[in-house]
Amino acid sequence: MLGALRSASARVARAGQQTRRFSGAVNVEEEVKEMNKWRIITYLAIPVCAVKAFVDLSHGEHHAEEAPDYPYLHIRNKEFPWGPDGLFERKH
Repeated sequence: MLGALRSASARVARAGQQTRRFSGAVNVEEEVKEMNKWRIITYLAIPVCAVKAFVDLSHGEHHAEEAPDYPYLHIRNKEFPWGPDGLFERKH
């Protein structure tokens, strides 16, 4: 008899529990409202990004000035096995 009471109470407890939902929206109206909000944000962000890309790409590339050859740069006390310059250096 005690076992039957326990199983009946467990069934009632399980029936009263709500299933867990992994979404923030409660109903369809909220989901539609959220979808429309992000649609508007997207339609506003696309032209802003396009204008920003156009402005950035329309300017020419600015080259840095050539660094002066200081006497203390590229000091070699011993040559490398492949020659006087480093393996990945520009030849002087």
